[in-house]
Amino acid sequence: MQPVTPIRRAAVADADAITALVSEAYSPYIARIGKKPGPMLDDYRQLIADADVYVASLDSVVAGVLVMCKEGDEMLLANVAVLPRFKGQGIGKLLMAFCEELARQAGCAAVRLYTHERMTENIEIYKKLGYLETHRAVEDGFARVFMRKSILSPAGNSL
Repeated sequence: MQPVTPIRRAAVADADAITALVSEAYSPYIARIGKKPGPMLDDYRQLIADADVYVASLDSVVAGVLVMCKEGDEMLLANVAVLPRFKGQGIGKLLMAFCEELARQAGCAAVRLYTHERMTENIEIYKKLGYLETHRAVEDGFARVFMRKSILSPAGNSL
């Protein structure tokens, strides 16, 4: 297996691969939450035009995707997903670290994210990466857990 290629900004030509990746990554959750998770409803051609969308490739395949968008002094991590066959190889952690670094470079104080409350394994992963739960709420018909990670040191300097 080849190493993961550097993370790059997604191009419109990646939209179909990203849509397929997201479908494969999130399909197992449909039965658990009773409907398609939010990322499966997104138009990735539009997101590539409107948001910051990045991909990581492995063996010439789009293996991971990251969707984020700056909101005030925080970065919203809207979606991070890895093709199931590439899970456990550090691609998700690489994408998370990339998001945090871009947020620092953009002058953000924190990264925010949300996930469905029934995606308990994802909540645990985010906690291990330093994200703290801020609240729970129903939004767009989904029972979500909102989390946040400060990316500034207590003195206000980037770590």
